[in-house]
Amino acid sequence: MNLHHFTDSNFKKEVLESKEPVLVDFWATWCGPCKMIAPIIDELAKEYTQKLKVGKVDVDNNSQVASNYGIMSIPTLMFFKDGKVTDQVVGALTKADLKKKIEEVIG
Repeated sequence: MNLHHFTDSNFKKEVLESKEPVLVDFWATWCGPCKMIAPIIDELAKEYTQKLKVGKVDVDNNSQVASNYGIMSIPTLMFFKDGKVTDQVVGALTKADLKKKIEEVIG
């Protein structure tokens, strides 16, 4: 499975302590734009398997992580490198725009 599911309990280990850069998609089941970008996130997880860890946080079920990062609007995409947020995007982006962001992060 290329797409990870991050939770309040595994976020520190899976994201903050990750050796590779991480893209986290903060989303919810009721969010229309989140559903729109879900297939793009899945594709990117497959395309960047060796270079980037890609996963999702369901904000309804993992409110601690969402609160820690001040998630106010979804979808919010956050890029982490060495345990720190390096970039953030709020709202749905095209696959091309997301790939540009990813390339900047993994450089």
